[in-house]
Amino acid sequence: MAKNYYDITLALAGICQSAKLVQQLAHEGQCDNSALLTSLKSLLQTNPSSTLATFGQHERELRLGLETLVTMLDNSKRANSTELTRYVISLMVLERKLHANPAALNELANRLSQLERQLIHFDLESETIQGALAGIYVDIISPLGPRIQVTGSPLVLQRPQIQVKVRAALLSGLRATVLWQQVGGSRLQLMFSRGRLLKQAQQLLASC
Repeated sequence: MAKNYYDITLALAGICQSAKLVQQLAHEGQCDNSALLTSLKSLLQTNPSSTLATFGQHERELRLGLETLVTMLDNSKRANSTELTRYVISLMVLERKLHANPAALNELANRLSQLERQLIHFDLESETIQGALAGIYVDIISPLGPRIQVTGSPLVLQRPQIQVKVRAALLSGLRATVLWQQVGGSRLQLMFSRGRLLKQAQQLLASC
């Protein structure tokens, strides 16, 4: 069956957006807050009507991820994306670990449904909700191993609020990776279909 590279590229951009947010937070202590909100909202989309609906109603919600994906796929820019590629591949490895662990999947679904009740009282951007997301990552995802080694400024990474945002961003990246698998994504495409993915990502960026 022919692959739908539009959906595959959107989901891959979602992974890349989370990876870029982690990098921004770890090095600079801040990130693109609009992109972070888009990524965190995707965690609440348990039954979206389309791949795009997971992240919003327009491709521009994934602009940061699409830009990051283009950088990773373009041979002339790849030298600057080693760290980002490591985060993306690490999320893909973790997703396979999660997929193979039904108990962890059930617990993840339960914790996210509990979160929806908290959102009646707190905003998604609040420390309470982001702390809850970070807790889900620590309790359910980290034990699956191997842990993702986040690199950046030691002074920045020591700050509790940055640790919380990094873990919340990683959780959103894992959600995008699950979606990527569901729509037909595979690591082989990153080796053998780079040109097709790059062209699709550039077309999506142009529509932003």
